[in-house]
Amino acid sequence: MSGAAYRDRGFGGAAEMDRKRIKEALEKHLEKPSPSTSRGVSREKELLAASKLTTSIGKVPKVSDGGNEFFCEIDDDYIQDDFNLCGLSNQVPYYDYALDLILDIESSNGDVFTEEQNELIESSAEMLYGLIHARYILTSKGLAAMLEKFKNYDFGRCPRVYCCGQPCLPAGQSDIPRSSTVKEY
Repeated sequence: MSGAAYRDRGFGGAAEMDRKRIKEALEKHLEKPSPSTSRGVSREKELLAASKLTTSIGKVPKVSDGGNEFFCEIDDDYIQDDFNLCGLSNQVPYYDYALDLILDIESSNGDVFTEEQNELIESSAEMLYGLIHARYILTSKGLAAMLEKFKNYDFGRCPRVYCCGQPCLPAGQSDIPRSSTVKEY
């Protein structure tokens, strides 16, 4: 059945108008300047703060690195409070070295590590940062930071047409590291 015959029988008119309205609304919504691009100065400060997190061992998992867009900056005070880290030392290998790497503290022992040990410590630091982040975003400051990222479309936009560019929200399915991937809704 041709498109004209389809429309003539009353099947396509309303649906076609709906598609046009949705397309116009989506284009109008996407033309608005994104708050994440207009933030400029505060975004640069966040990137600068994250870039200062390097030590002699290697790079710390930074929020600004690719693949870390789901993380927000965690206050150093929160990380330094032992109460907030309770139980994590049992879950993370090289816990003390990983924590020193995150806090940008030189190891007091002055240990020299092999390349393989450096990679293990960096991997442990990434895991530890993720576990601390999971706890941090449940605090009022953490929720505010994640809300800001949500409002700035830092997690992306929904690609579905009927969502009209709605911002996405990441959700972890488990607190156990590497047991499942993050989903976006």
